[in-house]
Amino acid sequence: MLIGKKRFEGRTYVMAIINVTPDSFWADSRASADGALFAAERAVREGADILDIGAQSTRPGYAEVSAEEETARLERPLREIVGQFGVPVSVDTYFPQTAGFALSAGADMINDVWGLTRPGMARTIAAHGAAVCIMHNSLAPLSGDVFPPVEAFLKRQAKAALEAGISADRICLDGGIGFAKSREQNLALLKDYGRLSAAGYPLLLGCSRKSLFGGTAAERLAPTLAATRAAAEAGVLFVRVHDVKENKQEIEKVYENRDNRT
Repeated sequence: MLIGKKRFEGRTYVMAIINVTPDSFWADSRASADGALFAAERAVREGADILDIGAQSTRPGYAEVSAEEETARLERPLREIVGQFGVPVSVDTYFPQTAGFALSAGADMINDVWGLTRPGMARTIAAHGAAVCIMHNSLAPLSGDVFPPVEAFLKRQAKAALEAGISADRICLDGGIGFAKSREQNLALLKDYGRLSAAGYPLLLGCSRKSLFGGTAAERLAPTLAATRAAAEAGVLFVRVHDVKENKQEIEKVYENRDNRT
């Protein structure tokens, strides 16, 4: 996959979560406008391959802020971070207006938790020659086997991305763990996550410290690392995480073990 001028292939990479919101579910991931640059610097120092900046929480029960408020939160941190660290920058938004601002300000990718369903989003990304992560989401909770609706949605929206002019090598897919799914469905999706690659695009896994693991967010590092390990073993291209150093180390262990076996 191509993001900005960097090609990602052949292993699992770490996308670091940089939250410039006051209400993200994991309190330790929140950064003020003043603190975002330091958070990004730390993430890169610990091995982040991509920085994903979000200015709106999408935790369960979140209160949506407008595109104008989201852009206002994002503007200063994004401008400070872009170009500073030599790694691509993604922006987590489902508003086409915010995406247009972010890409004009130098972001390389849009991470859309509504999977290009907002009118104009795909065209905005295509116009900037940017990359996209298409995540599954649904207004109504899914029922039954989680895979058919998730696979159908991702295939449909990837086709829409191509038709809008987004290059195939700038598309990745996210099954949307934690969105419109029961705990049992989330666990089933996670267990066989690599199945989603049948759509023909690389995958991003976003389950860091999420509630499917039980307990509090502070207690969910160990199962997050186990999920990252499984993702690396399955060939998932990206893991989107809060704890860069620990997840990076887990990925490296997978490749070290693979090298030792060969």
